[in-house]
Amino acid sequence: MFLAVYLVINTDGSYGCSAGSSARCCLSKPPTQSWLMGHLGEMRSTEEGLQVVDELVRNYKHSCSWFLGPFYSLVRFFHPDYVKPLLLAPASITVKDELFYGFLKPWLGQSILLSNGEDWSRRRRLLTPAFHFDILKNYVKIFNSSTNIMHAKWHRLLANGENRLEMFSHISMMTLDSLLKCTFSHNSNCQESSCEYITAILELSDLLIDRRGRILHHWDWLYWRTAEGQRFRKACNVVHRFTSGVVQERRNQLAHQGVPESHTEKTEEKKKVVDFIDLLLLSKDEEGHVLSDEEIKAEADTFMFGGHDTTASGITWVLYNLSCHQDYQERCRAEVNDLLQDKQTEDIEWDDLNNLHFTTMCIKESLRLHSPVSAVTRRYTEDMTVPGDRVVPKGSICLLSIYGVHHNPEIWPDPDEYNPMRFDPENSKGRSSHAFIPFSSGPRNCIGQKFAMSELRVVVALTLRRFRVTPGGTKVRRLPQLVLRAEGGLWLHLESLDTPQE
Repeated sequence: MFLAVYLVINTDGSYGCSAGSSARCCLSKPPTQSWLMGHLGEMRSTEEGLQVVDELVRNYKHSCSWFLGPFYSLVRFFHPDYVKPLLLAPASITVKDELFYGFLKPWLGQSILLSNGEDWSRRRRLLTPAFHFDILKNYVKIFNSSTNIMHAKWHRLLANGENRLEMFSHISMMTLDSLLKCTFSHNSNCQESSCEYITAILELSDLLIDRRGRILHHWDWLYWRTAEGQRFRKACNVVHRFTSGVVQERRNQLAHQGVPESHTEKTEEKKKVVDFIDLLLLSKDEEGHVLSDEEIKAEADTFMFGGHDTTASGITWVLYNLSCHQDYQERCRAEVNDLLQDKQTEDIEWDDLNNLHFTTMCIKESLRLHSPVSAVTRRYTEDMTVPGDRVVPKGSICLLSIYGVHHNPEIWPDPDEYNPMRFDPENSKGRSSHAFIPFSSGPRNCIGQKFAMSELRVVVALTLRRFRVTPGGTKVRRLPQLVLRAEGGLWLHLESLDTPQE
């Protein structure tokens, strides 16, 4: 997998454009320890790797260039004024590069995450209705149910004297449980017992991280001959068999039972909750064409891949940040208790979400400080202009650092401090629209961001109503893998709150 990158190094160590172009990129290149391997050793999925990004942001303010071995070059951006034109570029000239996204194809196929051009545009049009508010309202019931299962398990553990829990593993199983119900209407009972499908998804995620860090494994002809490559194929087969079986079964049901009633029809009759698979099976483009079984399988696998770990990471870090700031935690708890005090149910309903003002501010500040996804990468089929009349030549790999933007001291004073008041409406005035981009931005932003934010608010609100969380007693070191985790897990102490706190 060799990618053509049309950049040349100027004598001052900055990048200029390739021969034949009159413009100059003028992007600084940090010094390297190896002329051959370049900055490869500095791209680490560790706490120290994030500290390298902090140093780049302090020294270079908005952008710089990196070499990864003798084959790849990256143009890194970490200022909102620079990432904005790149993220808002038309989808017709924006391409997902093979270096970072190509490893996903055996698992996710040619899904919306990996497709480009008109194929991507068609899929985006077909998938957008699946994330309509009327659909998300039904998913909120599932978020409540899966959270209740997790909390019941926590109460049992507390009753047995276990009050220090590794949060990511519990919350990841809960978000997987929710997604299986939202995607397939499938009750896996995965929060209580393991299953082959869940095990395969977790193994695929680990193997992707392992492959990214081994440059020789970037070449398919070598990787598929390794033990890791064979494990990846085996896990892919497990996931694909499950998804294919569900798609075929549901298509047969539709053929025999007819189209289920839509939530959006205005009638007083009770409606069947249509899950993600049903919505894909019923989708048609402008010419009346439907998605094939292979396309549906790819989108369902992508929804499962993109929706469980990212949301689990977001929820876990919110609880961690609130455990370290008891005043903010108590304020969130009071807001939730006020919201639910006169209701007959403990459930957070769709209409409640917009009333969780301070809780949402705390969630957003956690997504800034601990973004589940640290960066996205893009290539462009045309030269791209960024501030200062700098030109990024077409074909270059652009790494748009979400972490770097969110920790840029020029945009966020005291960027390592957790301060939810940054997201108070008064304090947000005048801030760049691209200073906060946890779900990316532009035409290729995260299609599921409203789904994720809804789940985040439901889970955090219910958890704070029922439990007090305090730090787990060990130093937390960040671990940026496919999503942001913590080395050795993220441990918190839980205290059950039997009655709402005043």
